[in-house]
Amino acid sequence: MTVTLLVCTTCRGNDPTEDPRPGTKLLAALRDAEVRTVGVECLSACKTGCAIALSGPGRWSYVYGHMTPEDAPEIARGAALYAASADGIVPWRERPEILRKRSVARLPPTEV
Repeated sequence: MTVTLLVCTTCRGNDPTEDPRPGTKLLAALRDAEVRTVGVECLSACKTGCAIALSGPGRWSYVYGHMTPEDAPEIARGAALYAASADGIVPWRERPEILRKRSVARLPPTEV
């Protein structure tokens, strides 16, 4: 079962003139993640800075915000835990703190 980590590459962060954009830097920092990682142009979470999403068939999907390139190791660890779960739900205490505190949305599997 394929799990995908989506990274918004158009997210600007705090400095709208920064180039490359923080979202593009975050995508590059996640190049070694153990899950399929894809850059997307917009996750419509602009007020939350750099946004990411985790999804997979038959799984709950999550959107997270306020991510930085420095968060890449914790994001990758959380993505691996998500991939190892049966339904996308990683027990709260096992999630990296950034995935506990920076959640924007949780969506049920489309098969529900």
